[in-house]
Amino acid sequence: MTMTGTIQIKKIEKEIPYTGPELRPHYLLTQFQMKGDALAAFEGPCRVETGHLVDWEDRMVEDRIEAKRMVHFLGEFFGWTLAQGVLFQRLFMAIVRDEIAAILARTNPGVAIRRDGDDLFIGEGNDARKLSVSIVTASPVSILLHAGINIDPAGAPVPAIGLSELKVPADQLVERVLSRAASELDSVKWACAKVRPVV
Repeated sequence: MTMTGTIQIKKIEKEIPYTGPELRPHYLLTQFQMKGDALAAFEGPCRVETGHLVDWEDRMVEDRIEAKRMVHFLGEFFGWTLAQGVLFQRLFMAIVRDEIAAILARTNPGVAIRRDGDDLFIGEGNDARKLSVSIVTASPVSILLHAGINIDPAGAPVPAIGLSELKVPADQLVERVLSRAASELDSVKWACAKVRPVV
């Protein structure tokens, strides 16, 4: 586990299935002893049934989330508003996009990745395949983030693609994303502290 000035980050080595209820307050504290603002990553299958979705748009159409294997990022942040959480979610997914694009430039040139809101896609139009899922929600004490990046998208209810097909090493991606996310939050904190007030 790494402690930066703003957030704890940790790569969990054991496989953990993600089913939805993991997105709850103090999960990172009780399971991994991560105190305060924290962001963890682990690999495992994903199957979130409609009843465990927190996105009402998806629940109303009885959607679900499924993939044989994903990299899961789970975050908990205290003292944030929901709007701050959603803005960080967009920044986080932009970081993931940038890091995957950098690896693709070396391992799979010519393949382009794009971000649309909080989702990542390979391809355009009818040929687009989804690479990620992501959600932010509020608990009574914190803001919670889950972002899942497909490794093997088998079982997905939409056209999807995974890191394995793209030749992107999941371990390398996780290390880079955790480090950059922590660095961005540290930078935001310093940006708030270093400015001279104006009246």
